[in-house]
Amino acid sequence: MPYTNYMKALSFSFLLFVGSSYSLAQENIQKDSITRLDEVILIDTLKIRNATGIVPSSGIGARVFENYSPIDITSSINQISGVYVLSGALNTNRITIRGVGARTPFGTDKLRLYFDDIPVTNGAGSSTIEAYDVENLQSIEVIKGPKGTAYGTNLGGAIVLNSKDPYSETTEVINNFTIGSYGLLKNNFNFSHAEDQLSVSLQYGHMNIDGYRENNRFQRDGILLKSFYKINTRNKIGLLVNYIDYYAQIASSISQSAFDENPKQAAFTWKAAKGYEANKYTLVGLSYLHKFRQGLENTTSIFYTYLDHYEPRPFNILDEFTNGYGVRTRFSGAIGPKEQNIKYSLGAELYKDTYDWGTFENLYENNNGNGSLQGDPLSENKELRRQLNLFGYANYLFAKNFTAQVGLNINSTNYDFKDLYNTGIDNKSAKRNFSTIFLPSLDLNYEIASGKNVYANISRGFSNPSLEETLTPQGVINPDIKQETGTNYEVGSLMEFLYGRLQIELALYRMDIKNLLVAQRVGEDQFIGKNAGRTEHQGLDLDANYRISVTQNFQISPFISYSLSDDRFVEFIDADTDYSGHPLTGVPKHRLNFGAQLQWANGFYWNSTLQYVDKIPLTDATSLYSKAFTLINTRMGYKKEIFKGFIAGLDFGINNMGDTKYAQSVLINAVGFGGAEPRYFYPGNGRNIYGGLRIEYLLP
Repeated sequence: MPYTNYMKALSFSFLLFVGSSYSLAQENIQKDSITRLDEVILIDTLKIRNATGIVPSSGIGARVFENYSPIDITSSINQISGVYVLSGALNTNRITIRGVGARTPFGTDKLRLYFDDIPVTNGAGSSTIEAYDVENLQSIEVIKGPKGTAYGTNLGGAIVLNSKDPYSETTEVINNFTIGSYGLLKNNFNFSHAEDQLSVSLQYGHMNIDGYRENNRFQRDGILLKSFYKINTRNKIGLLVNYIDYYAQIASSISQSAFDENPKQAAFTWKAAKGYEANKYTLVGLSYLHKFRQGLENTTSIFYTYLDHYEPRPFNILDEFTNGYGVRTRFSGAIGPKEQNIKYSLGAELYKDTYDWGTFENLYENNNGNGSLQGDPLSENKELRRQLNLFGYANYLFAKNFTAQVGLNINSTNYDFKDLYNTGIDNKSAKRNFSTIFLPSLDLNYEIASGKNVYANISRGFSNPSLEETLTPQGVINPDIKQETGTNYEVGSLMEFLYGRLQIELALYRMDIKNLLVAQRVGEDQFIGKNAGRTEHQGLDLDANYRISVTQNFQISPFISYSLSDDRFVEFIDADTDYSGHPLTGVPKHRLNFGAQLQWANGFYWNSTLQYVDKIPLTDATSLYSKAFTLINTRMGYKKEIFKGFIAGLDFGINNMGDTKYAQSVLINAVGFGGAEPRYFYPGNGRNIYGGLRIEYLLP
């Protein structure tokens, strides 16, 4: 079906469904102490404003998480318009926000990731969301573009992961056990206790899955400890400890021929080497909240991170570890009559890390089919990386319904690269200090009526190249590599109708980026960067949710999110070829998520979603595209109070109900080495099922 007809059919179905259901709507709905029907169905934080001030960021929480499998954090994020996660495997994800980050060969950069307000993006700008268990999260907040002054003003924006807090005055034990296709076995245990002064939450999770493809097994164990102690009415101290240990085999990307023949197969060399990655990650954070007076408070966090990463690849073995530490402080206050006229936030974030890494020969071809075998060293390096962000914003209430906000982020980034392997004339040690960059923003917000707002934003953002992108093919620092910079223009509205039961968020944006960083592959394990031109990112984001009370005991909540990404190269010349005017590589033009949640007061629910992803240009010359695809997922469950304080629940789900053959992630501008066919595609899972048992016990 052509895309325009497809969209018309879905849009008409959505409007017809909403319209017919509204004729059945009733104002009152019976509350149930176990299912909390009205709370479950309410919209999930569509208008979080903690991060950006007066303009909305986007958020999802438990309501969206329940649409998908408890191992599937990427599908939940993909339900947010403007955000797309290309997932090659559970351990291989690339997050793009409004097209930014789509040209990154592997992993996620050009955005900042925070866990409970602690930065967990490393000194090179790389973020790994796959390390976190969605069952430990209360919500995910996404700031699209550089308008989040307090969160780094990266061109892609920022993602804030918020872990669960214990319910007030309760002691609770929860265990959720899930089994499913491809040998899935997952268990998440949570103990939490909260009283007047102390709250403690301890979570342990284990997951094991063989995977859909060859050489695709994934295993993760994690412990999360979160505690707060209220010293008095003005002081509060918190401790966060997050430890993750995961092992993931790597199937890697495959060619078009291999994809057509058998999408379950791994890339030949990765299968022969039995490639994998093993990670041990620790985050420790200590926070302190102090209220100076009414309208003025400070939150300060100090944190330490450690990552031990070992990855045998066919071309070499990478052994690395990173020690990171930093501090983040933020003052929030208000001045003026009744402390309402001017609200402000000022703060600083310093992050430093030391990255030690080396490569070794991989002798898997001489290991009698037993996979990777470490040989002689090939390199040994140390990187010292530092990033400082100073930020602040203030908003002023000009009139009862009109607010303006000005903000400024100041960034300073330094790299120090030490070659410990070549000690003679071939030594490549070097430093790179980027010029301090000033990134202002302006926001305007007008409340038309209660629950109906329009806003506008102008903000400037940047992205640093990684240290490796600043190197020449000979491995020396290239001082001509510049930071990407861009200006974001955005107008939007956030509207509530029908007493808050219908919520619609619409945004139109355009961002012009110059000094575009292009990663050129000069070897199997070597990419260099260069500034190759300008891009234009423009489009539309739409999110809508509707809560319909069909009867006193039954609710329906249809929802839709749509992304139009009309991104293109304005000026781009690479290898003497002019790609100006071509669509931006790696970005689908249209994406649609559509679905409905059905909830009964007796504890039964049924959620179904449809995801459509348009074709994706795979080469800068737009000579090759991935195929568009549609996925349908469904999940149903039931929970009931067996006796006072003891609740049991069952759930069952099917992913990819139509058994669609599709590429869940792609590698752009892939190169075939040694005459091999370029490997563009990471196949997505076929039809698969899962089921779970949940037990909750509220201690008396």
